[in-house]
Amino acid sequence: MTGPAPDALDRLRALDTCAVSDALDTLGLSGATTGIRPLWSVPAPVAGRVRTVLAGPRESGRPAQHIAAAAIEAADAGDVLVIANSGRVDVSSWGGILTRAARLRGIGGVVIDGACRDIAESEEHDFPVFGRAVVPVSARGRIVQLAMEEPIEVAGTTVHPGDAVLADRNGVVFVPAAELDRVIGLAERIVAREAAMAEAVTSGQPVTAVMHDSKFPTVEEATP
Repeated sequence: MTGPAPDALDRLRALDTCAVSDALDTLGLSGATTGIRPLWSVPAPVAGRVRTVLAGPRESGRPAQHIAAAAIEAADAGDVLVIANSGRVDVSSWGGILTRAARLRGIGGVVIDGACRDIAESEEHDFPVFGRAVVPVSARGRIVQLAMEEPIEVAGTTVHPGDAVLADRNGVVFVPAAELDRVIGLAERIVAREAAMAEAVTSGQPVTAVMHDSKFPTVEEATP
């Protein structure tokens, strides 16, 4: 599976999700999520290539693979697992054993549209986990992995394998692989513009003038 170039991920990691969300908005792209946050005090932004997992209710009585186990084995170092579980917070779709396996594999983190458990183990192993809630309830007998490496819905946005993800204290954003360079370029200009605006306010300029709509980047600025 192809994905973002390492230098693009380095540039993405240097941004924050607010700037990337603003760039996506300006370009008319979806990708910014709401309600998904770090589930322990993750110290640094996480950026990587997306590996998708779809979880859901068991469809038969037959034994099924544990959620995300195969995805961990298939992932490369630096990849980020993204688990879609319809935003459910009544059952975990990630736990301590998966954290240990993912950490050994060099996976960059996990983003869950749902809940996890064993969060103390994730923090102990310095493994970033983003999701909606922490619960003690096991997936066993409740939900299973339905698919992997297929498009999934996460907090209302469609995410494809090979897309890029950035997660930090503000939340989580996804960037379509084909749009990554354009989104990063605009986000970098947004950061530079906002730094100048912050300096203007600090120097005494009225915030009503500094925060005027005309001061923000436009779609035309997305193309160098």
